[in-house]
Amino acid sequence: MTNYKHIAVAKKIRIDLVSDVVCPWCIVGYKSLEKAISEMGIQDQIELEWQPFELNPQMPAEGENVQEHIIRKYGSSPEESKRQHDYMTQRGADLGFRFNYYDEMRIVNTRDAHILLDYAKQNGKQTELNLCLVAAVFSEKKDISNRKILIQALESVSLNVDEAMAKLVDDQAREDIQNQEKYWTSRGISAVPTMVFNGTSALSGAQSVAVYKQVLAELLEQ
Repeated sequence: MTNYKHIAVAKKIRIDLVSDVVCPWCIVGYKSLEKAISEMGIQDQIELEWQPFELNPQMPAEGENVQEHIIRKYGSSPEESKRQHDYMTQRGADLGFRFNYYDEMRIVNTRDAHILLDYAKQNGKQTELNLCLVAAVFSEKKDISNRKILIQALESVSLNVDEAMAKLVDDQAREDIQNQEKYWTSRGISAVPTMVFNGTSALSGAQSVAVYKQVLAELLEQ
């Protein structure tokens, strides 16, 4: 068995995880990565930042029913959509995440969520808030376009609610997020999750724990 700690005790790996909080594959990819890091015992050698990507930037405020959205956008039948949800539910359960799909579930605009995640990053709480928002969407049947729900999420990770919510009416904060999104798409990222390692190599899609272990081990050996 490889002793990953022995490979490089002091070496750091930076991971930019380009994702959207309404992307089920993004949380599956993250949980697989998290498990790989934990099993390798290299938590102290990872610097991870979540980067913004909007799957549906033109989504109106009222959102769209998930089933109708999938049928319209991807051409899937209701039966195919149901099978995909069942598969995601099992995949999530294997990684300790609960998908709780329901008939009235809606896809919503996520611009506000990304603005708050940028604020959380500046305060060392980005991963905590991201996981809270994803759980709200997929596990708790909550609408994260509703600002009351966003306030609850901020409170749950002990962030300053007044400061954070002020960002949502700050034109500069909104422009910053759009510029960050443009930066990642300009680098060729058109699907999420995409993980960029040390700013040089990228891996798209939700990979297995074994694949992430292999990538991380190779980076540590370089």
